[in-house]
Amino acid sequence: MRKGTMILLLIISLTANLYLLAVQQPVKDEQVQLLQERINSLEAEKEDLNAQIGQDNVSLQSYASQLDFYRQQLNELGSSVGLSSDGYEGTAGLQAPAVYQSIEEVIDGPFIRQIITEKGSMMNISVEIGPGKGRVLVETKPLMGVVFQDAANTAVFVAQNLTDANMMSSDIIFSIIAVGEIPAVDGPSAGALMTLIMVSALNHEQLNDSVTLTGTIDQYGNVGAIGGVLEKAQAAKDGGKQLLLLPKENSRLVQYTYVEKNIGGFSMIERRPEIIDAKPYIEENIGIRVEYVDSIEDVMYYAFDSSKSNAPL
Repeated sequence: MRKGTMILLLIISLTANLYLLAVQQPVKDEQVQLLQERINSLEAEKEDLNAQIGQDNVSLQSYASQLDFYRQQLNELGSSVGLSSDGYEGTAGLQAPAVYQSIEEVIDGPFIRQIITEKGSMMNISVEIGPGKGRVLVETKPLMGVVFQDAANTAVFVAQNLTDANMMSSDIIFSIIAVGEIPAVDGPSAGALMTLIMVSALNHEQLNDSVTLTGTIDQYGNVGAIGGVLEKAQAAKDGGKQLLLLPKENSRLVQYTYVEKNIGGFSMIERRPEIIDAKPYIEENIGIRVEYVDSIEDVMYYAFDSSKSNAPL
């Protein structure tokens, strides 16, 4: 009797295991299929984005050609009505903090995942103004993103409004050279600094090289928010700068604290966000003085006066 019961239990156990295997296999196949479909979808999105980037680059080149054409027409019109053909001349430069991304691919079983880290570095940004045809040119070493051209055009526009300079008989050449090796970086956050050095070159006014700044610029001269605040602050500190001008829109940082909880005998870690003031945090933890700026006039207040950067932390 006992032997028959044991045989019966063994048969039931084997049947149950076979059933579970039969059920689990379709589940695994379905998971693999879903992952493959997701990969195919991401590959298709990547191809669409690459195509869009190519189209945008063609459009940008077309707009640049049109801009050069109209500047040439304006230059010829100015000459025909007797305006002076003598262009402005001047140079200026300043170091700017930048953030670049480093992407590392890690093999995790059958999958490949990417680990993206952000690092700060300094770039030398300079401008040279000389007689020409009203062109705005950008040179980058190593080759970087095309967004520098947009920032350069806006910087020139704002600087002209601030100085009342007529640039139709001048060429403006911005040079952006990385101090270290930067794989790729775009230039919106350099817009405010490019405007500043443009004003310096036009007015032949000496800049305070112990100051650096980061921030976008719009056509009205407003300084806008950027990313990588802490990385840029550390790069500025490591570069020997004493004062970092930061957009007021970046005055708040999100810091996460980790709280351990015990629930039902299990330990859980909860991540809680906390909003902190960027200025005291950077000054205390990184060791570089910070001032907030809203406009290019705010930037000029600190950048042209060496005494403004020497105040103690």
